[in-house]
Amino acid sequence: QVQLVESGGGLVQAGGSLRLSCAVSGRTFSKYAMGWFRQAPGKEREFVAAIERTGITTHYTDSVKGRFTISRDNAKNMVYLQMNSLKPEDTAVYYCARGVSGLVRATAADYNYWGQGTQVTVSS
Repeated sequence: QVQLVESGGGLVQAGGSLRLSCAVSGRTFSKYAMGWFRQAPGKEREFVAAIERTGITTHYTDSVKGRFTISRDNAKNMVYLQMNSLKPEDTAVYYCARGVSGLVRATAADYNYWGQGTQVTVSS
């Protein structure tokens, strides 16, 4: 069974930075794309960023382009989300997810394993 464990969330002031980490169990980490999603209170879960299996190709939702960076370390089975210039509207629970293939995808249906989430709160 694949397990994903997020860490690194917390409370930060607007304009600050956080780095989320996601540890993934299993021997096949490098075969699959990874993604980050978020869900704010009262809203649907939304795509944030994805990275294909080799780490070369990435994709971001428009609202985080230029501020967030997704990366991965296949030797350590880790995926990261560096979040800079945070805004109050970035407040949400952030989820790490493993894709069903090695290709970058932006819909939740293309991910079949999910972590429990980590809370990110940005104060104004």
